[in-house]
Amino acid sequence: MFSVEHLPTLNALLNSTCAVLLLAGFGFIRRKNVRAHRACMLGALAVSVLFLAGYLTYHFQTGTTHFTGTGIVRPVYFTILTTHTPLAIAIVPMALITLRLALKRRFSAHRRMARWTLPIWLYVSVTGVLVYLMLYLWYPS
Repeated sequence: MFSVEHLPTLNALLNSTCAVLLLAGFGFIRRKNVRAHRACMLGALAVSVLFLAGYLTYHFQTGTTHFTGTGIVRPVYFTILTTHTPLAIAIVPMALITLRLALKRRFSAHRRMARWTLPIWLYVSVTGVLVYLMLYLWYPS
């Protein structure tokens, strides 16, 4: 049976999937395969929405998860977390603006915005997985 305790693992899988879709979408657009690019980017947006729903559900149910690692890994974890968190907040409007520009067929502006959106979104996805690994697998409470 699925329970709220499974959400962090599901969220890490969704973040991983998002990162793969973002990289694939970038590769497709570099090869001028607009249709595959669009499918990957919409997929990345969909799994990110699912991630956000799972993340909010988990934290509303369980509260804050505390990091228990010690030594050098502790400042590493908090450095990742303090960069990940504000960028995770910022990526929401950035991704939506980038999508809106594409839907309005304003491809020049879409491209300019995507040059910022893609690396930040990718960073947030990858560091989200790292935070999960550090909290739940490498240094569980």
